[in-house]
Amino acid sequence: MLALSRARETIPSPGGQYLMLLRDRIDCLESIKTKHPQLLYESKLYMLLQGGTGIPHLKWFGVEGEYNVMVIDLLGPSLEDLFNYCNRKFSLKTVLMLADQLLIRVEYMHSRGFLHRDIKPDNFLMGLGRKANQACSSVYSLHLFAHAVYIIDYGLAKKYRDLQTHKHIPY
Repeated sequence: MLALSRARETIPSPGGQYLMLLRDRIDCLESIKTKHPQLLYESKLYMLLQGGTGIPHLKWFGVEGEYNVMVIDLLGPSLEDLFNYCNRKFSLKTVLMLADQLLIRVEYMHSRGFLHRDIKPDNFLMGLGRKANQACSSVYSLHLFAHAVYIIDYGLAKKYRDLQTHKHIPY
């Protein structure tokens, strides 16, 4: 699981990756010695999906020292974080507003020929809207809290359909 920290420290996550928060971006780090590196693949997916609503902007990918590094837009809390912050209760209105955006994000990935394969609340982050620092009391009106839900973590995503022929790719 990838988690965000407001400190300038790296946070280990499964698979030998690290997450670091620096000013206006998120830096994902992965040791170049990792047995199954995935940041290069993930950065290519960010590029392919670029321009879709709710897709973070890939700012940079490269090697820095002994790490593969991917830099994306800084985003707000995950849906899991918000759910916990709100005592694990969302109003029906909030659930419906979220569901609408989540379905659109997943449909967009499918329209580009990819399955996410790791759908969970931790992989949907709120955008940093102009009122993103408001307390949970406003969560029932997500449009006031932040403008959009973003889908992240494409490390397990897989192409499932050829975009020219529209035929499924056998596994």
